[in-house]
Amino acid sequence: MDWGIFALRSYHYILLASRFFTDSGLSNPAFLLNALWLMAALIVPILCWFPGRRMNKVWFCILELLLGGSYYVNSVFHPDLTSKADYLLPSLVMGYLLTKRTFWVIPAVALIPLTFQIYPGLSWEQTLSLGTDNLLFCFIGIWASSVARAYHQKNELVAEVEQQNKLLTHYAAEIEKMTLIEERGRMSKELHDTLGHSFISLIMSLDASIALMDHKPAEVKDRLIRIRALAERNLDEMRSLVHEMGDEEESTLLQQVEALMASLQEHTGTVMTLTLLGTEQPMRVEVRQAILRVIQESFTNALKHGKASHLHLELQCTESTLHLLIRNNGIPIDKLEFGFGLTSMKDRIERLGGRLFVSSGAGPEATTEVRCEIPLKGAMLHGEN
Repeated sequence: MDWGIFALRSYHYILLASRFFTDSGLSNPAFLLNALWLMAALIVPILCWFPGRRMNKVWFCILELLLGGSYYVNSVFHPDLTSKADYLLPSLVMGYLLTKRTFWVIPAVALIPLTFQIYPGLSWEQTLSLGTDNLLFCFIGIWASSVARAYHQKNELVAEVEQQNKLLTHYAAEIEKMTLIEERGRMSKELHDTLGHSFISLIMSLDASIALMDHKPAEVKDRLIRIRALAERNLDEMRSLVHEMGDEEESTLLQQVEALMASLQEHTGTVMTLTLLGTEQPMRVEVRQAILRVIQESFTNALKHGKASHLHLELQCTESTLHLLIRNNGIPIDKLEFGFGLTSMKDRIERLGGRLFVSSGAGPEATTEVRCEIPLKGAMLHGEN
C-alpha cells in the first residue's frame, strides 16, 4: 500500500512536470524559477518519507504543504502558467500518513483554497468546492491508511499463529518421542523384573527336581507339572509385552481393530461386522489409541448393559477426518447419562479436537449408536521427527 500511495504522488508531480516542460516557453522569465519550484516539490519531501526507508511523516507533511501547496496556490494566481495544479493526490498522501502529530493537515488542506480569494477571478463557490475536494481526498487517504494497518495486523497475526502452530507441532513431536522412549523403558523393566524373576524360579525348581529325581519321583512329577504351568504363564506374559510394543509401532488401526473384534467374537459369541470406507490414513499414536479405547468401551457397554447380540463397526477415512460409527442392537438407553466410561470417551476425543455423539432409539429395530469425528488434517504423522 505504501508503494501504491508513493506512486500516486509521483505520478501527480511527474504529470505536472511533463505539462510544464511541454507547454511553457523558455522565453518566459519565470520558467526556471517555476521549474525548480516544481522539482523541489517533487523531490524534497521524499527525503523525509520513502517507503521502507524513511518514515518522518511530520516533516514530510510540512515540506509537502510548503512546497507543493505553495506551487498549487501559485499556479492559480498566474494565468500564464499553463501547468495548472490541483491538490487532490497530495491531500490523499498526507491523509494516508496522518498521525497524532499531523492532525493539523486536515484543516490545512481544506483552508488552502481560501487564499485564492485574494485573486479576484475566483468565486466563493469555486473556493469551497476546491477545499471540499481536498478534504475528501484527505479522508480517502485516512481510510486507505486504516485498511493498510488492518491488513498488516492481519498478516502479523497469521504469521504469529503459523509460528505457534510450528512450535506446537514441534513440542508434540518431542512429547511423542519422549513418551515412546519412556514406554520402551517401562517395557524393558517389566521384562527384566517379571520374566527375570520367573526364569530364576524355573531354574531353581528344576535344580531341586534333578536332586530329588532318584529319591522322590512322585514329588518330582508334581514339581514338573507346576513348572510347566509357570512356564506357560511366563510365555503368555512375554507375548503380551512383546505384542504391546510391536502393535504400537507396526500394526495399523484396521489390524488392531480386526484383532480386537476377532478376540471378542471368539470369547463371547457375539455377531460382529466391520465396514471400512476409504483408505486408512497415517495417524499419531495418541489418535489411534483414543479410537481403540472408544471402540473397547463402546463394545463393553453394549454387551454389559445393553445385552447386545450384534455389533457393527464402521470406519470412514478421508484425508482430513476420521468418522467412527458403532451400532448395537441392545437394550435402548432410557436416559442418557455420561458416567465415567462415556465421560472418558468424550474427553479422549475432545482432546484431539473431535466430537462424540451418543444416540439411542426404541422401536421394533432399536439401536444404540456411538459416533465420533476426529480431525486428521494438519496433524503430525506417527513416526515423523
